[in-house]
Amino acid sequence: MSIPISEVVSRIPRSGIRDFFEIVQSMEDVISLGIGEPDFATPWNIREAAIHSLERGRTGYTSNLGLPRFRRAISTYIKGHLGVSYEPLGEILVSVGVSEALDVALRALLNPGDEVLYHEPCYVSYSPSILLAGGRGRAIPTKWEENFILKASDVEKAIGPRTRVLMLNFPTNPSGATIPPEELERIAAICVKYHLVVLTDEIYSELTYDGASHHTIAAQPGMKERTILLHGLSKAFAMTGWRIGFACGPTEIIEAMMKIHQYAILCAPTMGQEAGIEALERGEPAVAAMRREYEMRRNVIVRSLNDMGLECVKPRGAFYVFPKVSGTGLSGRDFSMRLLQEHKVAVVPGDAFGSNCGDHVRCSYATSLDQIKVAMTRMAEFVDSLRG
Repeated sequence: MSIPISEVVSRIPRSGIRDFFEIVQSMEDVISLGIGEPDFATPWNIREAAIHSLERGRTGYTSNLGLPRFRRAISTYIKGHLGVSYEPLGEILVSVGVSEALDVALRALLNPGDEVLYHEPCYVSYSPSILLAGGRGRAIPTKWEENFILKASDVEKAIGPRTRVLMLNFPTNPSGATIPPEELERIAAICVKYHLVVLTDEIYSELTYDGASHHTIAAQPGMKERTILLHGLSKAFAMTGWRIGFACGPTEIIEAMMKIHQYAILCAPTMGQEAGIEALERGEPAVAAMRREYEMRRNVIVRSLNDMGLECVKPRGAFYVFPKVSGTGLSGRDFSMRLLQEHKVAVVPGDAFGSNCGDHVRCSYATSLDQIKVAMTRMAEFVDSLRG
């Protein structure tokens, strides 16, 4: 018997990242610059908070919205970190990672056929998440020559009669791009003009370099009431496996998201929320130390890539570089496959992040400096062999 599968699901491709790493996991002695996961263990004081919650028997359900104390900690943290105030009991929803928050936000907002704008290159789940919510995605390409900065003029050109939502992600996965405050201000004015709702994924907002400050569109005039701010603990706090994210936004949107969340998930893990309180209240010293290490690694990997002739924009955020490899005569996919097979280094083909990204590969520097140096030596040997 053949069981029919949803037409929408049938149209969605498997993740380009995960497919590639199925191959990686079948090989030995590979240095991976692929998966975007911190190589640091979760700081001990955060782990200890979770252990203490288990010792106290805190193993039951929480409110669908999340522990009130955790929501208060989120409110205080977001006010200090991003300068936007959210009422803890009505304007914050705790989710199972930012991925769930994104999913329920889209499902709460979209009617069938509504259009969502997003900028490419982008995280691999954005387009499939829009489709699964019944919407239509429209990608706005950003340019390597412009440091992958989203231009307000390009946003305005892309707006159509069914455009409902603009999705932002700064700092950006996979390019590490940030956005200048003046460009963010222009984008905010366009959103107000065309009555767009904004979903802003700020999971990398603590990870900016060269003294740069992060700015959120939610803080722009007229934007808090039309913005859903998505954030979480995975990246800056090295808590990927804890699956704790959160959404901040207007009460009516948070209520709509909570309806979906309560039927699909019920609540985020209790011990993860207990750990999250510790992370937000006392985790900044560990975040600062990890940020310094990432910045040092970034400097090494960017210098190495440019020295071997792979054009690489110096990212100002996140923990990725997105070099152009077309000068080798190979596409990003062919470059990645041959580098893996011939020199045991794993990077992600750029086309996993958008149709206009086939000349690039993504390298994560969320791995040790020693490993990065060995990987760069192997990659330089590979590049030399292509030119020899």
